Amino acid sequence: MIKNLIIFGTRPEAIKMAPLVRAFKNENNQFDTRVCVTAQHREMLDQVLDFFEIIPDYDLDLMKPNQNLYTLTSDILLGLKPILEEFQPDYVYVHGDTTTTMASSIAAYYSGAKVCHIEAGLRTNNKWSPFPEEMNRQVTGRIADYHFAPTEQAKQNLLKENVPESTILVTGNTVIDALLESASRVENLENPEIEKLKTIIDPSKKIILVTGHRRENHGQGFIAICEALKEIAQLNPDVQIIYPVHLNPNVQQPVYELLDGIGNIHLMEPLAYPAFVWLMNKSYLIITDSGGIQEEAPSIGKPVLVMRETTERPEALAAGTVILVGSNKEKIILECNNLLTNKEKYNKMSALHNPYGDGKACEKIIDFVKSI
Repeated sequence: MIKNLIIFGTRPEAIKMAPLVRAFKNENNQFDTRVCVTAQHREMLDQVLDFFEIIPDYDLDLMKPNQNLYTLTSDILLGLKPILEEFQPDYVYVHGDTTTTMASSIAAYYSGAKVCHIEAGLRTNNKWSPFPEEMNRQVTGRIADYHFAPTEQAKQNLLKENVPESTILVTGNTVIDALLESASRVENLENPEIEKLKTIIDPSKKIILVTGHRRENHGQGFIAICEALKEIAQLNPDVQIIYPVHLNPNVQQPVYELLDGIGNIHLMEPLAYPAFVWLMNKSYLIITDSGGIQEEAPSIGKPVLVMRETTERPEALAAGTVILVGSNKEKIILECNNLLTNKEKYNKMSALHNPYGDGKACEKIIDFVKSI
């Protein structure tokens, strides 16, 4: 029997790996599949595990106050050593570009396991943007034995780095697998967060959903973003801005200082995944610096303004499903107001095809692993 170890540590990773965990568990006659979480993020990770009914076999529980990249990386390496020695997996699956991904791929390599990289091949080729994600995924890409690329562009990036074509499979993104399953479930889900959102949202107003957390926006970037949101709210009293604020103090401080108390801006704690999917569905447009939302939102017809200077998801830019606005106050205001007032532009953008897949990524990954 083939032994799989699936490792992740953050909420976005958990969302994107959950359908793969389920798919492998359904193949339990051929695979012994175990799950290890580093808990690089604790509370937000647990919410996703609960929703997808995943009970980890191993939990490193690493999140701690004032955590930094040095301690996190070393703690993951040391924490995985006894797990890898005890289970001796044939394949270790890591996702994307987190510190968990990079450190786990190194640990798996040290153990002799084959490394399978989900969402492989994304590149900005700027090691500082996004930081540290760009180098995390490049290091993982050098170590990985098999590369599950979400798009043809991601595959081409890998080929340019001399990765053997026989080790690359274009799958689409597993986040679409997760979203398509979840979007239908949450409509009839009895969930206290969703019930609370129903009391907050004014159905007569267009909803702008905002998320933000990237390190490169900390400081002046978030100040500019908040100033833009404030002006958008003032210019558009018939719009409601809903902002689940990331727990990082570098985000919380400017957001609450500049936006708290504005009538049509509602600040709240981060939402668990089911409530967030429900809110995405109800939104008119989304303003974010998230990578995953760039992939998810087009599947449910939501235009996205990306608060980043670069994106490793050029397919979305090429398809027209997202617009890069960075942390540029004027650009955020301009593009947001265009989508709010130009119905033709909005309809065209919301109807575009999602370049990130059809919801069958996990099926393709399992078929590939069976064929190795």
